[in-house]
Amino acid sequence: MNITEISINRPSLIIVLFAVFALLGIIGYKNLSYELMPDFNQPVVVIRTGYPGATPDEVETSVSRKIEDALSNLEGVDYLVSKSLPNASVIIANLNYGTDLDQAMQDAQRYIDNIRKDLPADILSPVMSKVSPNDLPIMSVSATSDLPAPVLYQKMKDEYLPQIQQLKGVAEITLLGGEEREIQVKVNQEKLKYYRVSMLQVVEAINRAGLDLPAGNVQTDTETNSVRLVGKFNTLDQLRNVQIAMPMPNSPVYLKDVAEVADGIREVTSVSRFNGKNGIGLLLKKQGDANAVNVSKGVRSAFEKIEKQNAQHQVKFGIADDSTDNTIAAVDSVVVDLILAVMLVSLVMLLFLRSFRNSFIVIVAIPTSLITAFAVMWILGYTLNLMTLLAMSLIIGILVDDAVVVLENIQRHLDMGKEKRKASLDGRMEIGFSALSITLVDVVVFLPILFLQVFVADMLQQFSVVGITSTLTSLLVGFTLTPWLASHIGKKENLQPTNILNRFLIGFEKTLHRFIEWYGRQLDWVLNHKLVFTGIVLLLFAMTLGVMRQGIIGKELISTGDQGKFRFALEFEKIHQFSATMPFPGKLKNIFWRRPK
Repeated sequence: MNITEISINRPSLIIVLFAVFALLGIIGYKNLSYELMPDFNQPVVVIRTGYPGATPDEVETSVSRKIEDALSNLEGVDYLVSKSLPNASVIIANLNYGTDLDQAMQDAQRYIDNIRKDLPADILSPVMSKVSPNDLPIMSVSATSDLPAPVLYQKMKDEYLPQIQQLKGVAEITLLGGEEREIQVKVNQEKLKYYRVSMLQVVEAINRAGLDLPAGNVQTDTETNSVRLVGKFNTLDQLRNVQIAMPMPNSPVYLKDVAEVADGIREVTSVSRFNGKNGIGLLLKKQGDANAVNVSKGVRSAFEKIEKQNAQHQVKFGIADDSTDNTIAAVDSVVVDLILAVMLVSLVMLLFLRSFRNSFIVIVAIPTSLITAFAVMWILGYTLNLMTLLAMSLIIGILVDDAVVVLENIQRHLDMGKEKRKASLDGRMEIGFSALSITLVDVVVFLPILFLQVFVADMLQQFSVVGITSTLTSLLVGFTLTPWLASHIGKKENLQPTNILNRFLIGFEKTLHRFIEWYGRQLDWVLNHKLVFTGIVLLLFAMTLGVMRQGIIGKELISTGDQGKFRFALEFEKIHQFSATMPFPGKLKNIFWRRPK
């Protein structure tokens, strides 16, 4: 007894099997994440090292070359590219495909740590990153308010951002624009000379006075208390009265004697404007395994909550860009296309098989073949993205092949007058090998993609797996579900012009017969003129090669889509400004030279 006989005579097993497939598919669909493209990582590691105040030549000699030498022994490295820029070094390590990026980054970090003693002492810690779509921000937001700009910036850092960063799936939020409060010490060079005080003395005095550190414990017979040396500045006067030096007895020099201390704004390096209004820009990144759509919904809800809590200050969050909008639009569009495709296939089946019953069987067979793919995607950790949905759209035409081939042959046996069960079994057994052949032909087209050894395989793998899964499921449906439904609702068709629909179907069939006769005559001509037709085919092939060689058809990894937005960059002449930047504790950031007039 084969699988078709089991499905016809004892359908319980088949019904339970496809019920389980459908249940897993529904659960999988509800748990699938939304992404515009599959998560694929290029085998590239980028190492950025900051070296404040250094020229490109100094960066190359002291940083870039030493890091290059250290990474030359890294396993899996194809080649290294270094860029020595003012104040920074960038090393791009291109790895061979298949290299474990996480392990490579750990090894690279270990190699750099081993040579850290040979690098300049004042460089910043090297920062490593890998090239991945998940590293791109999913949302660009602009926050505006009636509050003064420094107050809004401080509230953003202290109150608003913590509420957003605690949301599930949020990885990093970068601030752009805004005005951050800064205590500025503007040193007068002439007064330094007058009091014979150096710039280094000023810096050290401020650092010593601004300490805040533990100073041990005080123990008694009954208790132990911690002692802390608190030296942070609370007012500008405290900072002004810091003693810098004692050049002569009883004549101390204070900071206010050599510098002007002001409560100012940190130097603006970026500006964020939304609809012509200055604000604070937020670039939000999600965690690698997070659902971008759910993260976007959670962040929007948090924004609405913050706006209600600060309505008196007119705090508003404007969504300048949300990549999930394009993702949802793309997914919804493909879902609509899938529904239309199923409907159109059913209509075509009605025209060619002339039966509502057969159209119904096709409507059942196609979604049953597709829903299994959702279960497989969920189990393998895939997402709903353009590649998986494209595979589903493409596969519909393939899925209907098995159902149509089997169903048409069953209908032929029914029209011969056979009983439903016998017609269903005979029809499937007679055409089974052909159905198996056309299905495996489709499978072997998708299967080699799984064995590609290039990074684009990570992007096409989900496309291939969805195609193979749906195609093999359609073969199972064609051998089980389709014969079982035909054995129950199949019917011999004998169209009579009794109504408008039947007359239309009869007219369509006559037109189809005329087209078949015309096609037969063209086929006779081709068979009788083999050399001429072969020449035409070869000419078309040569023209195709010519078009490709001439570059008329371009090449690109992913086609450029119109998302309804654009970016532009402006480059201005460089403005030379002399300043000295020093790190200080607390809110003290910069010391500026100011020459007296």
